[in-house]
Amino acid sequence: MKNVVVISAVIYTGISLLAAGLFLLATVSARHITVSSVERFGGAAWVFFLMMIITMPLVMPAVKKRISGGS
Repeated sequence: MKNVVVISAVIYTGISLLAAGLFLLATVSARHITVSSVERFGGAAWVFFLMMIITMPLVMPAVKKRISGGS
């Protein structure tokens, strides 16, 4: 069970970090939109936390199913 928790945490944290990074990339590359650093990093933190909330209940059962070999 401990393996499931650790593997799941790595996966959904990685997905959340990727989403936050994409948000930062999108706000930096959008030259026509004026966004302050506080808004940029606050938005990235918001995206990170929302993705954690969304992906946690989706990843945990999938990893548990994959590790247990169930179909």
